[in-house]
Amino acid sequence: MTAQPMTAQPTDDVAVALRGVRFSYDNGVTWALDGVDLTVRAGERVCIVGPNGSGKSTLSRIVAGLAAPDAGTVTVLGERVFDGDAGPDPDAYRRARRGIGAVFQNPEDQLVTTVVEDDVAFGPENLGIAHADIGRRITEALQAVDMTESRAADPTVMSGGQQQRIAIAGTMAMHPAMVVFDEPTAMLDGAARAEVMAVLDSLQARGVTIVHITHHADETLRADRVIRMESGRIVSEGRPRRDDAARAASADQPRPPADGGDEPQPDSEPQPDSEPIIAVEHVFFTYPGQTSPVIDDLSLSIARGETVALMGHNGAGKTTLARLLCALERPDDGSITVAGVPVALARGGRRDTVRERRSGTAGTGHVRKPRTASRMQRRALRRHVGYVMQHPERQLFADTVAQDVAYGPRNQGLPEAAVREHVEWALQLLRIGHLADRSPFALSGGQQRLAAIAGVLACRPDVLIMDEPTAGLDARASARIHDLVRTLRAQGVTVLVITHSAAEAAAMGARIITMGQPPHTRPDQADASHRNANASRSDRHRHDIVDGGGADDADGAEDTEGSGPLGTLDPRVKMVTFLVLMFTAFAISNAWQLGLAASLTAGIIAVGRLNPLRLLAAVRLILGMLVVMGLLNLFFARGGDVLAAWGPLTITTGGVQTAALYTLRFALVIVLGAVMMETTTPTALTDAIGSLLSPLRRFGVHTQEIALVLSLALRFLPTLAREAHAVIDAQSARGGDIETGSPAKRLRALTAIVVPVFAGTLRHADNLALALDARCYEEGAHRTHWRRMRVRRRDLLFVTVAMLYLFALMALPMP
Repeated sequence: MTAQPMTAQPTDDVAVALRGVRFSYDNGVTWALDGVDLTVRAGERVCIVGPNGSGKSTLSRIVAGLAAPDAGTVTVLGERVFDGDAGPDPDAYRRARRGIGAVFQNPEDQLVTTVVEDDVAFGPENLGIAHADIGRRITEALQAVDMTESRAADPTVMSGGQQQRIAIAGTMAMHPAMVVFDEPTAMLDGAARAEVMAVLDSLQARGVTIVHITHHADETLRADRVIRMESGRIVSEGRPRRDDAARAASADQPRPPADGGDEPQPDSEPQPDSEPIIAVEHVFFTYPGQTSPVIDDLSLSIARGETVALMGHNGAGKTTLARLLCALERPDDGSITVAGVPVALARGGRRDTVRERRSGTAGTGHVRKPRTASRMQRRALRRHVGYVMQHPERQLFADTVAQDVAYGPRNQGLPEAAVREHVEWALQLLRIGHLADRSPFALSGGQQRLAAIAGVLACRPDVLIMDEPTAGLDARASARIHDLVRTLRAQGVTVLVITHSAAEAAAMGARIITMGQPPHTRPDQADASHRNANASRSDRHRHDIVDGGGADDADGAEDTEGSGPLGTLDPRVKMVTFLVLMFTAFAISNAWQLGLAASLTAGIIAVGRLNPLRLLAAVRLILGMLVVMGLLNLFFARGGDVLAAWGPLTITTGGVQTAALYTLRFALVIVLGAVMMETTTPTALTDAIGSLLSPLRRFGVHTQEIALVLSLALRFLPTLAREAHAVIDAQSARGGDIETGSPAKRLRALTAIVVPVFAGTLRHADNLALALDARCYEEGAHRTHWRRMRVRRRDLLFVTVAMLYLFALMALPMP
């Protein structure tokens, strides 16, 4: 990776000094940190390791100045931020945090905007860095993490590895003297892990102090010291054992056998004459609105009782395949059979050949989607297949662990005695019986993962699909999962595990299927020929923006993809003008005015270079509601000649005209609003609102905070929507009534998602608060702005056109 020099200036030879630090989450009943003494020298790279619950993450927050302990003394970057006698010093914390960066395990919760360069600029803005210097820092930081070409993209739809690199870039742009990393590679594949570790190496070479929390032994290889924690205490420290770390690194690299086939495992190799329990034939899948398939002509089979490890880089389609097997997604083409249930069956008729699809010469005729499982078949599938998702916290819905584990067996209609038996068996198998009466939302991440697995196992599935079940777990908990898989295999259960570790696959005695082979790998080295899927999911979903202003663009103007000149308008002018046009639509009272408004709207869509069908698809639900309301007007509006009558219900010509007028003008309002949102990023919209509300500051209104809250709401609403869908999918996968129940049962099942979604909202809020603190955001503090707003000739032209439209609208004859 290339980067321009960036230097950090430590305030002292000692970056961190902790003495007798104690910290408790339950007012001293237990201690997450119990008498910790730690010194980190400036420029040192320290790795902190230890089992789940040992206090590593808590220590990282203390070191990063994001939490204050209950006792002891803490000195960070020369600032005595906490003293056991005097307590925390807010001013010292504020000064120290200006030199500290923090990067957490989940990169999604660290992203505060929907444009890469804006997110990188957020920290320097909070530090009050001059505009020109912000531009240079953005360029340097993105070069350092090899994300320069994505500076105008939307980071919220990128892969985990790309998001993590952007989060690191946002930290680097602040030029910190020290960076604290809390398991930044826990959810990444080997290639993405290597990318992040290369960035750490680059920081170390520049003299930045690094504190790195990790479960991966190979990631300690370049550390100056490795500190091990257990039960809230430091139990050992010393130089990294390079031989052990190197062996751990090599163990996680896939090892294709010399003959080009899967590496055989004697106790799991399927018998040639055994009937496959999972059969996938020529399956294609493309996400809506995208052109490149994430799964391209995939065929594979898994024998009954076999253990298979599904491997591949982030974005290779592993999770998508798992969802297809569980009937949570519908393929574009191909057939899928799982446990005798036809999940998808390719229809007869014209089908393009693989060669035609890839060469772009396939016919243009309509390809019918495969026939998918009926409601009864899906219910049968849920009795045979268990699915442990990547994020366990999204699979927990009940008040206690025991109740949550009982969710699936109850949906199977088992008597209560059998339900209790299944629950006790699953809890004992995972060795978490002591958590039975605990709230699943109060557990640690590792405990939640084990509880989620127990809930799936309690259904006694014939096929168990687990998506990265050991992500974020320590070696002991991971070994427990490996033992579980071997136990299930001995019982004849078919297990499909998605993993990034070849060593983990070997520990489970699994046959390896690799998806998304890199270009240099022969196709026959993978059981699953998943070609043309090397682009990450971010590339399929990315909403690019034409160069939104580098260091040499003084105004940071932006142009969203396909938005043309509309994307470059001053957001204040655009917002006010669009709002005027939208409110004016309510004054339309005849067909002439309606035609003029429709022509203007069509012209705006054309100038904005927007896809009308995509725009309508984005608001189809609201438009559908408008149509229903319009139909109701048919029966309540009177006037003109009677067209039809059914008892007291009468349809007249006047009613038809009124219904059409009301429906169409409301539709114009919705479409205009959609155009404004499509051509304006949340960041620009927020800046515009903050600027327009700025006169209220003299009355004590916190306009900057109002604008930030709006920006974060726009940023995280899609995240919460995805989380709600994930909870619904989790309930469906455990036989819930959302998918296959009666309308009344579906309604009751929908109410059950409120608690986990609310818990997810609180979790995101906590993580976001930490991210804001780590990026030095302070309420009421002076901030500079990377995006400068300025009214230009194009804005005046847009306003002029809008005014001419308004004059023409008033000049048209009234009814």
